[in-house]
Amino acid sequence: MSATGHPFRQFIVKVHGRCNLACTYCYLYEGPDHTWRTRPAAAPPEVLDRTADRIAEHARAHALSTVSLVLHGGEPLLAGAGTLARFTDAVRARVPAGCTVRATVQTNATLLTEDRLTVLARHGIQVGISLDGGRAEHNARRVDHAGRPSWPAAVRGARLLAERFPQSYAGILTVVDPRPDPVETYDSLLELRPPAIDLLLPHGNWSAPPPHARGTRYGDWLCAVFDRWWSAGRLETRVRLFEECLALLLGLPAATESLGLTPFDALVVETDGSIEQVDSLKSAYEGAARTGLDVFRHPFDEALRHPGVAARQAGPAALAATCRACPVLTVCGGGHYAHRYRAGHGFRNPSVYCADLERFIRHVAGRLAADAKPAAAAREGGTP
Repeated sequence: MSATGHPFRQFIVKVHGRCNLACTYCYLYEGPDHTWRTRPAAAPPEVLDRTADRIAEHARAHALSTVSLVLHGGEPLLAGAGTLARFTDAVRARVPAGCTVRATVQTNATLLTEDRLTVLARHGIQVGISLDGGRAEHNARRVDHAGRPSWPAAVRGARLLAERFPQSYAGILTVVDPRPDPVETYDSLLELRPPAIDLLLPHGNWSAPPPHARGTRYGDWLCAVFDRWWSAGRLETRVRLFEECLALLLGLPAATESLGLTPFDALVVETDGSIEQVDSLKSAYEGAARTGLDVFRHPFDEALRHPGVAARQAGPAALAATCRACPVLTVCGGGHYAHRYRAGHGFRNPSVYCADLERFIRHVAGRLAADAKPAAAAREGGTP
């Protein structure tokens, strides 16, 4: 660890700042932050070139053995697969020898074609897909700017990736919607053959609560999907939230933005070269992610000194007293930082999903304990 904090290991680079879709619930384009309007649509070559230099500089300064490069947007494929490939190659060429660059593009899948996937595969860029489920009805709110459904193009892209480029398939990111049947939603995603699924809670906070915030509907949804995943008898796919929860319950190290107390290690470079905190903060208020830094004038180490970054790396000290006294603290970690915001009180609050997270964590702990008892009894009885 440096004198200024834990180094960044995940670099989220906005290669394109616009999207070909107009999802009705998008916190980035429909939320309270409108800074995207004043930035270039695509990151100019000089921004990408300087960003590659800054990533290499940070990797060298902190002797990093691995960095994660996330090619993001908007819709990053609007920048062209060739641009993504050239930028990734530049980063790999500049980091120190022995530092591995794991590159992923996060896309809505509508622009995936055989030619583009061939370029991405050739340059070792994994492809993550954002979908709301594996059925057209699950994705009804994911429409283009003319209001047309994105599902036909998205499912074509997802199936092409699964069938022709499985080695490039990183997985599917899904925002939890508690209205559709949870098991049906999970099973529909499995039909797209993802090697991994990321389940994210919708971005909301105490001043702008998520829909269906009363009770524990989100927690109940996660518990139902966990039971389906846990009881499958084989690993059908990895679900990061579930794996991280289990690891934390077992006292193992785990790193996720939604759980645990591991210091956060990601930053964003916007299309104009601005260095920002992660986009999820933009769901709180205008300018919440801003640092005042940019890749032309500032090394990434300066972002480690930013109060917002320091707070996310401070562990329990940055949490509300309620969280510090909670018995599930080491697993929950206070929940996602953006979900703690309350206007006039900042981020030092429990998560707006506090009840949901406790419901989910206690359920997973119960399943883990129940399944451990027969194994322990068998060992005591001498069964190998």
